[in-house]
Amino acid sequence: MRIDLHTHSTESDGTEAPQQVMAAAAVAGLDVVALTDHDTTSGWQQAASAVHEQGVALVRGIEISCSVGGISVHLLGYLIDPSSEPLTRELDHARDSREHRARRMVDLLTPDTGLTWEQVRAQAAPGATLGRPHIADAMVVAGVVADRNEAFATYLASSGKYHVSHYAPHPARAVELVRAAGGVPVMAHPLAHQRGRVVDESVIREMADAGLGGIEVFHRDHDDASRRRAGELASELGLFVTGSSDYHGTGKDNRLGENTTTPRVLETIAAQATSPTGILWP
Repeated sequence: MRIDLHTHSTESDGTEAPQQVMAAAAVAGLDVVALTDHDTTSGWQQAASAVHEQGVALVRGIEISCSVGGISVHLLGYLIDPSSEPLTRELDHARDSREHRARRMVDLLTPDTGLTWEQVRAQAAPGATLGRPHIADAMVVAGVVADRNEAFATYLASSGKYHVSHYAPHPARAVELVRAAGGVPVMAHPLAHQRGRVVDESVIREMADAGLGGIEVFHRDHDDASRRRAGELASELGLFVTGSSDYHGTGKDNRLGENTTTPRVLETIAAQATSPTGILWP
């Protein structure tokens, strides 16, 4: 069984609609895929509608944008109850902050690039969680940069003059919210140094104390040393290990199924979840 537990659609910063992600998962030979859009569950219903047609099981999930000490942390939450009020309140706050941040960044970029808010909005599906990838895509369309990678390496770099911070919960708090929503929290690519600064291991230990279930060890942004250390941390803290693609369609080079999770770990996730949201099988 081939299982990929980290993908994105047009409901956040992917380039394919949820149904297209499911179709792509079938073409890639996956048996199970998780849809984990940033700070939203709005793509679940669309993805669920394609389960039987594509013959691919769906793990309904989310990727929560967190921060500690100015360092970004991403937390995957699987099988949460989307009606959990504490979680939805936190997500609404984060999404509002992200949109205000994007608007402010565009305001800063406009004098130097000519980029407009209308051009950025045109890159996002209605109701999608808007973020820097949409700004990057608008810059590509406008001919300012060649691709997303160039945009993030230059104009959208966290250390650059156009950077604007935004609200994001502490990752340990996000872990608690996922557990309270009956879901299973997994830290995404915790040692991906090439993305920028990573949190101290003490933060991962704090997340484990708060109820973290697993660590995404097998990810393309982890080199061999990072995978080895992440695996050691998982073993030390009693956490399970996942592997995933972090698929974004054409938005990134990541390919579906390039890293996978074992069936035994999927069983563990299903067993730990306490919400009514189960795995949707064909």
